[in-house]
Amino acid sequence: MRTLVLWDIDHTLINAGGISSEIYGTVFHRLIGRPPEKIAEMAGRTDLAITTETLRHHGIEPTSELMSSFTKALAEIFTTRRDDIAEWGHVLPGARAALKALAARTDVVQSALTGNMRPIAIAKLTAFALIDFFDLDAGAYGMDGIERPPLVKLAQQRATAKYDEDFTASNTVLIGDTPHDVRAGHEGGAHVVAVATGATPAPDLRLSGAEVVLPDLTDTAAVIDAILRA
Repeated sequence: MRTLVLWDIDHTLINAGGISSEIYGTVFHRLIGRPPEKIAEMAGRTDLAITTETLRHHGIEPTSELMSSFTKALAEIFTTRRDDIAEWGHVLPGARAALKALAARTDVVQSALTGNMRPIAIAKLTAFALIDFFDLDAGAYGMDGIERPPLVKLAQQRATAKYDEDFTASNTVLIGDTPHDVRAGHEGGAHVVAVATGATPAPDLRLSGAEVVLPDLTDTAAVIDAILRA
């Protein structure tokens, strides 16, 4: 039985150097005609939720037409600015080695469960030459739902359909850096390995209920062990 390993991207595998907020601001200004007063909190949240909240904060109704225009513009700009993503950001220590080690295993299906919409996930993973470690068809993304927990079940369904074997709570592991990731795993049906590589310190990740908390991804053997025994 294979294990479905679902990675969060931002602050778990990479730091994009603040470019996400900058691009959100650019799109808002372009479509709304003025700079945004505030971009919604991003950590651990979906692009669908971030866009919706940002618009509503400014008294703008997130109609389906506006949401479509906004998210299409986001995807286009992230895709065209892959070089800037690579320049502004960096891969977090140990991430590449962990991804490579898991990708080499025949008992693992490795994908993403991220708040990024799929084109943005592709842009970021491509910018840092990480994309070949993933089967993105088995993941779930930031336009698949406004909340993260249902994305776990969606990723399991996609992986099950592709590989013709069952992926359930017993053989799914989610790796992330925020309490939102922990909640997504527990409510969605996955074991959770939390890493204290973002803004949430390790004690708070433990309090949120993560089964395993690692300081970072630098000890490849420890990371693989934590994932496969989670």
